[in-house]
Amino acid sequence: MGEQQQVKFPQEVIDEYAALGVDLPALFSAGHLGTRMGVQILEASPDKVVGTMPVEGNTQPYGLLHGGASAVLAETLGSVGSMLHGGSSKIAVGVDLNCTHHRGVRSGLVTGVATPVHRGRSTATYEIVISDEEGRRVCTARLTCMLREVRPADGATSDPTAN
Repeated sequence: MGEQQQVKFPQEVIDEYAALGVDLPALFSAGHLGTRMGVQILEASPDKVVGTMPVEGNTQPYGLLHGGASAVLAETLGSVGSMLHGGSSKIAVGVDLNCTHHRGVRSGLVTGVATPVHRGRSTATYEIVISDEEGRRVCTARLTCMLREVRPADGATSDPTAN
C-alpha cells in the first residue's frame, strides 16, 4: 500500500531519542497491522498526531469502511501521541478504546487527527477524529493509554507504537 512517508517530528523529540542512540524517524512506523492496512503517519507530536488510511482494502461486506479499521487508525494515532508524551523512558499501552461511527465511507482516504484530552504521569487520553476527503466526520474515538516505565524486556525501542 505504498511506502511509508517521512514522519514530521519536533526537533526536541528527535534530539531526545538521538541522545539514547535511537534514530526515531528511521525507526518509526504504524506497526505491522497499520502497515498492512495502509496507515500513513503524516505528523507526530505530543500535541497532535495526523494520519491517513485508504478505505479500499479496509471495508466490511456492505462495501463500507469497517468500524474495526477506524479503530485501528484511532488506536495507532492515539498510541503515537501517548508514546511521544511519555517520552523515551516510558511505553504506551492501550487500556481503553471507544469509537462512535457517524457515517459510512465507500472510497477514498480517511484522515485521523489525535489531540490530547489528558496527559498525566501514568496515563494519557487522546480524542481521535476521523474524517472523509470532504471533511465530514466519520468516526470519533477516545483512547486511554497507560504509561509504563521502560524495562529491558519491553523492547520499547524496537517498536514504539506497539501496545
